Amino acid sequence: MPDVPRYSAVRVGDRLPRLTHPIRRYDLVRYAGASGDFNPIHWSESAAEGAGLPGLVAHGMLTFGVAMRLVNEWAGRPGRVSGCGARFTRPVVVPDGYDGTEVVVEGVVAEKLPGSRVRIDLTVRHGGEKVLARPRAVVALDD
Repeated sequence: MPDVPRYSAVRVGDRLPRLTHPIRRYDLVRYAGASGDFNPIHWSESAAEGAGLPGLVAHGMLTFGVAMRLVNEWAGRPGRVSGCGARFTRPVVVPDGYDGTEVVVEGVVAEKLPGSRVRIDLTVRHGGEKVLARPRAVVALDD
């Protein structure tokens, strides 16, 4: 288990380790089963193209979940995230084949908050382009 960051040692501007996470089509199937989101744009090429998309796309909440994985791993223990949010701005297109695609997540401590909490601002990219707007999380740390 990674070291748990302590509030007193964390500084605004501290960077979280970069996370590169693969997403493959079978991840879309697994996520659909777990979430109950069987929208055909996640499994049918013709439905995705009919919706004006360039191909099958990852579920927005799957992409956001990948972003939150970085925060949870940095926080070192489950249950430390007390709030999170983002807006979905671009689809993550998942091509056929074993390699799929990658989502790259970076984070920075943006603000120290009362109650030994910090706000983490994230950058989430696919193909070099941001796919989430204002992704952030609030994390409670020990002092």
